[in-house]
Amino acid sequence: MTDKDKRFPLPLSSVVDKPSKNSQAMQRGAGKVATPQTATLNAAQNGSRPVRQTETAVRSTMHANPTPAAPVRAAPLVSDAVRFAMVARVAKQGVSDTKVLAAMEAVPRHMFVEPALASQAYIDASLPIGHHQTISQPYIVARMIEVMRSNGNGGVLDRVLEIGTGCGYQAAVLSLVAKEVYSIERIKPLHELAKANLRPLRIPNIRLHYGDGMLGLPSVAPFDGIILAAAGLEVPQALLEQLSIGGRLVAPVGARHQVLQLIERVSKFEWRNTTLEDCHFVPLRPGVV
Repeated sequence: MTDKDKRFPLPLSSVVDKPSKNSQAMQRGAGKVATPQTATLNAAQNGSRPVRQTETAVRSTMHANPTPAAPVRAAPLVSDAVRFAMVARVAKQGVSDTKVLAAMEAVPRHMFVEPALASQAYIDASLPIGHHQTISQPYIVARMIEVMRSNGNGGVLDRVLEIGTGCGYQAAVLSLVAKEVYSIERIKPLHELAKANLRPLRIPNIRLHYGDGMLGLPSVAPFDGIILAAAGLEVPQALLEQLSIGGRLVAPVGARHQVLQLIERVSKFEWRNTTLEDCHFVPLRPGVV
């Protein structure tokens, strides 16, 4: 391994403020944070084992256009224990996929919200990210990904599509459970925000696109999984056609009353629809702004 290889991927500690002596004492016994490569490897190899705090961190070599690295946004100290508590709460709410829980444990959610909201990053609630959009609550992120992974291929996700990148948080979680993640955002400032948020983490398998999410990405279809982060009156036919046979699409559907729906592609011309639970999302809109 060359000296250059030893510098990358970056450890999580290089993109998060270092804790004070007091906070270090409070966190003693919570476990040492693993390297990004260790967390990714453990999540891939040990999906059936209970999540351990020492197995969590973020992948850290982002595949992106060659642009200068942006300075890391300063954020107030957020204890790892707070993130672990969030994941434990999500598990109590019924999410049991250990690979999904490990991914939720690994991604620092506070890096995807405004610094003023960082202290609220790990509560089970959606938070504003600007432009009348929100970062989804942790439970619904985990729930949708868990449902998408419960496919007929043993949870294997070679290629997934996210409609509505927002601040980039869900794409970061998806990157730990899928080989390739494609994410589309229709609001240009949010597309740029997601790029800025994800750049310090240097995640190699996320491809961000600015465009109309209702059209999907036919040039790289089919997808083993598709997740919509906005609610339409129905799922666009273009997205259904870009789902692989055996693949799963998870989306909120409805206007005032919204439900989470699972759509599975059974054959070339057949899809099966299952209603899961009530939910609340921002509306799905066409075009770009």
